Amino acid sequence: MKRPDLSGRFFYFYGMTHFSFLDKLSHQIVSDFGTSLSEITIILPNKRARVFLLEALKGQLNQTVFAPSIISIEDFIQDVAGIRAIDPVELLFEFYNVYLSVTPVEKQQEFDLFANWGKTLLQDFNEIDRYLLKPSHVFSYLKDIEVLKRWDLQPSETTVLIDNHLEFWSRLPEYYETLYAHLKNKGFGYQGLIYREAVDNLQHFSEALAGKRLIFAGFNALNQAEEKIIQQLLFNEQAKIYWDIDAVFLKDGHHDAGLFIRRFQKEWKQYTTQPFEWIVNEFGKEKNIQIIGTPKTIGQAKIAGKIVEQIQNNGQSLDTTALVLGEENLLIPALYALPNTVQSLNITMGYSSKNNPAQILVSKLFKLHANAIQRSEKSYTFYYKEVLDILTHPLVEPYNNAAAVIRIINQNNITFLSQKKFLELNQDASELFQLLFERWENDAVSVLNRLSRIILSIKSFLGNDSEEDKVAKAFLYSIFKTINKLINYQEKYNRIDSVAMLHTIYKQIVDLAEVSFEGEPLSGLQVMGVLESRVLDFENVIITSMNEGVFPAGKSMNSFIPYDVKRELGLPTYKEKDAIYCYHFYHLLLRAKNIYLLYNTESEGLDAGEKSRFITQLEIEKQPNHTITHQIYNAYLPDKAYEPIVVPKSERVMERLQEIATGKGFSPSGLTSYIRNPIQFYNQRVLRISEVEEVEENIALNTLGTIIHGVLEELYKPFVGQFLSVEKIAEMLSKANGEVEKQFREVYKEGEIRKGKNLLAFEVAKRNVFNFLNEEKKRIENGDEVKVLALEISLDRTLEDARLPYPVKIAGNVDRIEQRNGKIRIIDYKTGKVELKSVQLKDWTGLTLDIKNDKIIQLLCYAFMYEQQTNGMEMEAGIISFKNMKAGFLPFGIKEDKNVDVVITPEVLDAFKTEVIALINEMLNPEVSFEEKLD
Repeated sequence: MKRPDLSGRFFYFYGMTHFSFLDKLSHQIVSDFGTSLSEITIILPNKRARVFLLEALKGQLNQTVFAPSIISIEDFIQDVAGIRAIDPVELLFEFYNVYLSVTPVEKQQEFDLFANWGKTLLQDFNEIDRYLLKPSHVFSYLKDIEVLKRWDLQPSETTVLIDNHLEFWSRLPEYYETLYAHLKNKGFGYQGLIYREAVDNLQHFSEALAGKRLIFAGFNALNQAEEKIIQQLLFNEQAKIYWDIDAVFLKDGHHDAGLFIRRFQKEWKQYTTQPFEWIVNEFGKEKNIQIIGTPKTIGQAKIAGKIVEQIQNNGQSLDTTALVLGEENLLIPALYALPNTVQSLNITMGYSSKNNPAQILVSKLFKLHANAIQRSEKSYTFYYKEVLDILTHPLVEPYNNAAAVIRIINQNNITFLSQKKFLELNQDASELFQLLFERWENDAVSVLNRLSRIILSIKSFLGNDSEEDKVAKAFLYSIFKTINKLINYQEKYNRIDSVAMLHTIYKQIVDLAEVSFEGEPLSGLQVMGVLESRVLDFENVIITSMNEGVFPAGKSMNSFIPYDVKRELGLPTYKEKDAIYCYHFYHLLLRAKNIYLLYNTESEGLDAGEKSRFITQLEIEKQPNHTITHQIYNAYLPDKAYEPIVVPKSERVMERLQEIATGKGFSPSGLTSYIRNPIQFYNQRVLRISEVEEVEENIALNTLGTIIHGVLEELYKPFVGQFLSVEKIAEMLSKANGEVEKQFREVYKEGEIRKGKNLLAFEVAKRNVFNFLNEEKKRIENGDEVKVLALEISLDRTLEDARLPYPVKIAGNVDRIEQRNGKIRIIDYKTGKVELKSVQLKDWTGLTLDIKNDKIIQLLCYAFMYEQQTNGMEMEAGIISFKNMKAGFLPFGIKEDKNVDVVITPEVLDAFKTEVIALINEMLNPEVSFEEKLD
């Protein structure tokens, strides 16, 4: 699929049947001021609308003039106050300095603890100032509430925790006043401080304006400071304000879209003598509204892509279309869902750092090195999973010799390894590899500088042509800026004294590192967030994530000020927040003709939620000219959830089967693998696809079995060809512990066996070996004569029969062959539990059709291969189950009535060969495909 163009650009459109708000505004401005536009300043809700307004003004002029000054409301307030805005991270450090200056030493907290509540408190300071509340009154109110919560406690009954809690509330006025004075003295401040100072400095600013005129346009919700400033400038006849509100919302006293503007129209004194501009009648015009529900986020992205394609197919320009994402994490799925025919795609929204690949890499590096420091500063040990997380990261893997290092880790089963040893694994390590894994000193600046160099190193590998590289650079740059800010602030304030604290602070501030996409703003499909849509109008609007808790956002309020107190003091609550979302939503719909509202129908899961109340409101308050349709899209469910894999036997497959049959041979496990699942046999034996080699953190059952087999082989090996005695078994028992540990080291390599589940597995292996040897000793004491003939021996025998297309070799490894009491006994060790009934046969018919007979097939294959070496002695074959050791040797037997014959005679083998030949003929039959067994 063609990847979409990810340059972030705005658009503007003309030739519509109705004017946009900015068209109307530009027409009014040119009518009022003509070519003297440089004498005015236009204030808009955000910076993004500036380029559209300039384009609209160009459309109203037929000559070259100086453009007006167009700024955002926040920039305007800074101009009024004469104070610049402080970066949120720097503000936190400044507040910490203030906190230390007014808090007794014994009460002071480390910076990382302070930052947890400091950010919330700063938000409350901001709100108090923006709404021009008297701080001492607010803090006194809050303290009294906390005291009242404990009204029944006598002084003797309070605890240190309660006393400290109340002391915190009593210190709030001092924190606020000291911080306010400190910041004001330095000439910068947070938003609320700037707003309060702007109100105080308004008279001076007004006088300095002289003849310059101000125009406020496109506003909805205003805080108290903004209201006071705008009203005063209107009263002084130095400003005009143009609203954008529909009569439907304004007249309906219960409609949240008009909540704020209704109040302004009613309470602002100038509207008793001056006209209220502008009330429009756009919402009631003809609109096609499609409400579409579909499961999950990805479903919405796919449908949005289909709608864009449909708009194009209808001959409409995408310049008049906006895709508004209710959730920013929908951006990437939405981009991939867009059709290839979208030539120009313009993103005007920030992308959260949570899903930023560069941020994820930095977080993984913090985890790796912080844990290494915590384990032991001397050894500096890495955990293999944390190493693999970094080596396989998409920003790292292509630029390092990662595959070779990963292979070494997996092959040697390394779970923990020292940093020094790890670097030795990659002798030709690149500079980036060294930067990633060299030891971190427990110093914030050196760590941040290293992270900065890592990002620059990765950037050096990226080109300038492909869109993938451009996006990767955008991701890297956003984190690079945040890291460099931290470097500057640490050098200035020196408050971070460990890697652990740095990690905590980084996690707290990295949310500020949004990715911004830049580009040409005036053409193409517009992809944006909700706030980016302010003041702009579109003919086609697609809005995603129309679910409660997303659109609107819900009741979460990160504040120390309770809801009822906010209502009492006139501070905004979630009610006002919902009203702001409501205005944005209805403004998107205001001049649109075709509206598509997408929501998630899932009621359970992480991204679930009920349909937004805004959709219900649209339905209940349906306008006569609105056409509203509902659709539910569900994923296509096939009649069958899964079709079994069927692989026909091609000529090349038949050649490979003959190569196996006449060369290496079919092993007993190969035959049972075919019975279990022919596709498994095809993958493993025909295609020779082996399992992916991975680090075995916890010892698997097959690994445990390999270890026990190895231990018994080594213990019995010196006595092959000899009759066993009690003394020889005692000698084996004395060596068992050491041999178990040796086999663990050889098989499990550098895996950890001294703790956790692996220690338990180690002990289980020892117990199994000791139980086996003790059982052997008991049998010998009871008179058994045992001579071990072979251990872990490879056997093979060619099966020649007229029923076969050609001779077929049967080959495999037998765990142990012995002579016991004058009989040949073939033994297969099983670490799992096996019952006697699993190796007893009632009827030959269907032997090779049921996987439950796999152990019988294995044993009889071993007997068939060894038959010619028995020298006329009777032969039996069976299993020793380590989880059923008390049952002893479990021999294969044919059960007739109550009698069981355990001797494997030529007649038994002839009957077995008949069944095996039928199985092999099926395997070698070109007309019988390999078909997957789903059970």
